[in-house]
Amino acid sequence: MSKSVILLSGGLDSLVALGCTKDKYGIELALTFDYGQKSAKSEMESSKNICDYYKIKHKIIKLEWLKDITTTALVSDKSIPSYNFGTEESAKSVWVPNRNGLFLNIAACFADSYQYDFIIFGANKDEGKTFPDNTEDFRSEVSKVFENSTLYHPKVIAPLINCSKDDIVKIAMENKVPLELVWSCYSSHGKHCGVCESCNHLKKALVTNHGEKYINILFEKR
Repeated sequence: MSKSVILLSGGLDSLVALGCTKDKYGIELALTFDYGQKSAKSEMESSKNICDYYKIKHKIIKLEWLKDITTTALVSDKSIPSYNFGTEESAKSVWVPNRNGLFLNIAACFADSYQYDFIIFGANKDEGKTFPDNTEDFRSEVSKVFENSTLYHPKVIAPLINCSKDDIVKIAMENKVPLELVWSCYSSHGKHCGVCESCNHLKKALVTNHGEKYINILFEKR
């Protein structure tokens, strides 16, 4: 049987990637990264709850130095913009330098050590339009790198790479993925802010798929 490790932020994409492929790829371990992002506490709590739900191991990895070289609103005191969603401008406002490249390389260390066959991450079609580390080209190239940088040669899998946010929520609801456990907000407090880019993508996808009950659970009333 295959064994795998997954990058888990607690957000929609990584949750659904886990929920829909856990058995297929034999996911045993989830890695959550704390790099000083504003939502770190909520992401870690959500990821822990998700791992408890699916009964897999969970490890938090601190990357304090990454905050020091990240100047965008995701970690700094700058306000997170609530406009121009899905544009190059909005992507740059929350960019973290080489984030997925770094995370996948760390996951490859675990895969090489524990002989995991696959590394799973939640890249998707919508974010691939503005984030270069969410594309099929990126996934393919990183997977090729691990053929030369590891002894065990884990393959990188992005099961949602051709899916929009609407598709991902539909898949989640069809497969009874616990969307109430998700944390997809760029901020960190009791409920999703409802105005950041990530919140807007999630809310619109829930509305499209008649997931109003999750909107009531996850979002503040505004």
